[in-house]
Amino acid sequence: VQLVESGGGLVQTGESLRLSCTASGFIFSRNNMRWYRQAPGKEREWVGSISSDGGGTLYADSVKGRFTISRDNAVNAVYLQVNTLKPEDTAVYYCNTIWGARDYWGQGTQVTVSS
Repeated sequence: VQLVESGGGLVQTGESLRLSCTASGFIFSRNNMRWYRQAPGKEREWVGSISSDGGGTLYADSVKGRFTISRDNAVNAVYLQVNTLKPEDTAVYYCNTIWGARDYWGQGTQVTVSS
């Protein structure tokens, strides 16, 4: 199983980014996918989840209304659209899945929001 995130960068407050996670090594269309983030000096926190068919999403209260998760099962990719970014959104963002009762993580992509 391999997860590869991309799309992070340095942006200003209020701007947007689209993060991507491409997956391989498992049957992507059968798996729920999650996004997490970890800010400097803090524990990793759950951002949101999307069901295997993309029909259901859940979000942390801190990002609800600003972040949107989507997926394209044809290309084995999950996306995190992050809008109206705030300095407190600065973190490394990770995608995650569970396959064969094991947790898998990507290497993460850095999002830095300047004030």
